[in-house]
Amino acid sequence: MSSSNLAKLEEACVESGSCESSGMLQIAQKALAELIGTYLLVFAGCCSVVLEKQHGNITFPGICLVWGFTVMFLIYTIGHISGAHFNPAVTVTLTILRKFPSNEVPLYIAAHVLGSILASLSLYLLFGTTEKEFFGTVPSGSNIQSLIFEIITTFLLLFVACGLSDKNAFGQLGGISVGLVVIVDVFIAGPVSGASMNPARTIGPAIVMGIYKGIWVYIVGPFVGALLGALTYNLIKTPEKDKLKK
Repeated sequence: MSSSNLAKLEEACVESGSCESSGMLQIAQKALAELIGTYLLVFAGCCSVVLEKQHGNITFPGICLVWGFTVMFLIYTIGHISGAHFNPAVTVTLTILRKFPSNEVPLYIAAHVLGSILASLSLYLLFGTTEKEFFGTVPSGSNIQSLIFEIITTFLLLFVACGLSDKNAFGQLGGISVGLVVIVDVFIAGPVSGASMNPARTIGPAIVMGIYKGIWVYIVGPFVGALLGALTYNLIKTPEKDKLKK
């Protein structure tokens, strides 16, 4: 197809409104993918918490593995559709770095929060959880201690994720690597802050069960940690490698 014919086709597409409709459909599909992904992540991860509290057969290492493996599976399943954010802190950080369109941010955040609420509601109805079996995240010590842990663990998550998305990174093991980082983060921060790293993961259970203790920690911490992690990686990366390869 010649360039003139291609230009005419694009012009006709714009005049008919089909391009705009197609773009809106794609955005809606991505938001739906994020909602489904967030639902499955929160459901699986929090379900392991409930089962451990009610039956004691999951163990803490088991909870860590559930969170990490679920993230891994979902990245490979829908990462090519929506980017597999599942986290408002990730979406906002990528937008600040101009790696994600700002017009899609509200839909993504709404999808994350709604997915978490629906997953939490499902667990609440299935297990009839009590306050002692709360599957959300609350500080085990001081708010400041949990805040620092949330910042550090989310920093690590975004630092690694940005490195894996770099053009100069090695291989196609991003999903596995991110899943392993989540496992490590939950291991080190789980007993202290619950290792949320995700405002939506905390907000859903809090709303469903009406427990809001220290909730600001899980909003401020992940946003600060995510931004610092991404900015730090951008500070040390070496784009000169691209030029050397040409």
